[in-house]
Amino acid sequence: MEYKPFSQKQLTTLCWWNYDKYKHHDALVCDGSIRSGKTLSMSVGFVLWSMTQFSGQNFAICGKTIESLRRNVILQLPHWLEGLFSLSERRSENLLTITAAGRTNRYFLFGGRDESSYALIQGMTLAGVLFDEVALMPRSFVEQALARCSVAGSRFWFNCNPESPSHWFHENWVLKAAEKNALHLHFTMDDNPYLPDDIKRRYESMYSGVFYDRYIRGDWVVAEGRVYRQFADNPDAFILRGPTAGMDGQFYISIDYGTINPFSMGLWCVQNKRATRIKEWYYDSRKESRQKTDEEYYAALETFAQGYYIRKVIVDPSAASFLETIRRHGKFSAWDADNDVLDGIRVTSSLLSAGMIQIHESCKDSIREFGLYRWDEKKNSDTVLKENDHAMDDIRYFCYTILAREFRWVEWKRGA
Repeated sequence: MEYKPFSQKQLTTLCWWNYDKYKHHDALVCDGSIRSGKTLSMSVGFVLWSMTQFSGQNFAICGKTIESLRRNVILQLPHWLEGLFSLSERRSENLLTITAAGRTNRYFLFGGRDESSYALIQGMTLAGVLFDEVALMPRSFVEQALARCSVAGSRFWFNCNPESPSHWFHENWVLKAAEKNALHLHFTMDDNPYLPDDIKRRYESMYSGVFYDRYIRGDWVVAEGRVYRQFADNPDAFILRGPTAGMDGQFYISIDYGTINPFSMGLWCVQNKRATRIKEWYYDSRKESRQKTDEEYYAALETFAQGYYIRKVIVDPSAASFLETIRRHGKFSAWDADNDVLDGIRVTSSLLSAGMIQIHESCKDSIREFGLYRWDEKKNSDTVLKENDHAMDDIRYFCYTILAREFRWVEWKRGA
């Protein structure tokens, strides 16, 4: 790797605790766009500060999960600290020990995935804590970790990408930085000297709407209006017209299950770094005045799949009885869909913006829902309205479970 000078904001993140102008602060808050260099500079700065100021102390480094923490923070440290410190990790204990010049400190790794995570950190005494992507962690976990920092001179280090402006971290730390005696630094991609211009342009093309505002501009903005604005504003850019006979590739079916609510099923063909929804089946029991059984839905699935080799059927994970029906028949490989709504919407939106999804003109219900699917502007958190969302859900299941995981769509974009 070619070494380049750090940007001014990165240098401040590294050394704020040693600058006369800033060292009176108790905390550092870095927010802003993705790929802006805030995680790297904060991680290295946290180790420099702790190893310079303390010896024989415990620290916490926290991420949404241990896996994401290792990927985003821990794996980078040896490269940047080589020759300065000796690092030793006990993975089974989630413990990193760092030694230099007769000083040794211990760094415990924590995942703050949900409300129950706060119990993991209870009872510890800490000299400092770093939160990577703090906006993805529950408030109870973060506040429990802060309460553990009782050693004299302890400090708090936070970084995140923006979420809704009503998010608890925005309201309690970003907006109240002065009140909390915290130094607030706002990052953009221009603050990362290691990010080439063509990579910046790639990331700018991957997001639209609220996700562009948050991940590229780095703004804390409300999710409002239509969810997939790019499709709703210009549907012709995403609709495939003409025959699909003879289309070749890998075929998948995605299903949003419903008995009272509509049942939506789509057939996908993946080829040449693009996924095409070539046909769909949509059954609304209210309109038809008749509910179908699991066996009837399974019969519809078999008819729908005729003539295609289906690699996987991705199903709404709450539809346990229907999943069991598919598996009992033994004809299809049925997968529980990953039902992380917000991450799924973000990935689907990015795929649309990258031109990697198209919808055949025969898929009338999908096209209709793309134009109607909206954020719930009455809620304080990012929530979609539970209406006109059944094809939207099955499309999201496919994008997030198959394209984002099995095909690693980000690699498609890299090679485009």
